Amino acid sequence: MRVVHFGHACVLLETGNARILLDPGAFSEGFEGERELDAVLITHQHFDHIDSEKLPKLLEANPGAKLVVDRGTEETVRKLGLEYQVVNPGDALEIGGAAINVVGGQHAVIHADIPVIPNVGYLVDHGAFYHPGDSFFVPEQQVDVLGLPTGAPWLKAGEAVDYLRAVAPRVAVPIHEAVLANPAMHYGLFTNLAPEGTEVRVAARGEDVKLR
Repeated sequence: MRVVHFGHACVLLETGNARILLDPGAFSEGFEGERELDAVLITHQHFDHIDSEKLPKLLEANPGAKLVVDRGTEETVRKLGLEYQVVNPGDALEIGGAAINVVGGQHAVIHADIPVIPNVGYLVDHGAFYHPGDSFFVPEQQVDVLGLPTGAPWLKAGEAVDYLRAVAPRVAVPIHEAVLANPAMHYGLFTNLAPEGTEVRVAARGEDVKLR
């Protein structure tokens, strides 16, 4: 599996069968130049996970790419005039030869006064890679590579460590870091406090990382 981290929540996966882009948001950059994508997957409606300005041009340049969104993002993509598929937790898809299982359901709580919105996570190829979006949802399946949320208004570092331990992947790739002035501090915590058998692999923006 090849992974490219375009910053924050945006990750490109090359599974050997499919090229899948997840959460191309406004805090990410470089993803708009990708071509021959099989799918674009969106976990939820927040602008740091879906860039409404860049997404239409990205899909125009990738006519074979299927846009998959959660129900909370449907209004956004409908207003953009895009073709899309809405998914819910429990759904299973096959895109470009890759298996996609939809899990989760809700965004993590930001504050009691802020309504909780929908959020789905995507398990690619039965746990070969897992993107949880903005949630701490732990799937039933064993996860090989986890996109680990690092910093957010809904997250503190200790919670991220506990989540890493709960999922216990073979490799954790920190994502969702753009709101931090110095994410390396969190990366150090992850490395020092990871469960036995888990490697923390930091992927710089735009870096091509092979994970197996």
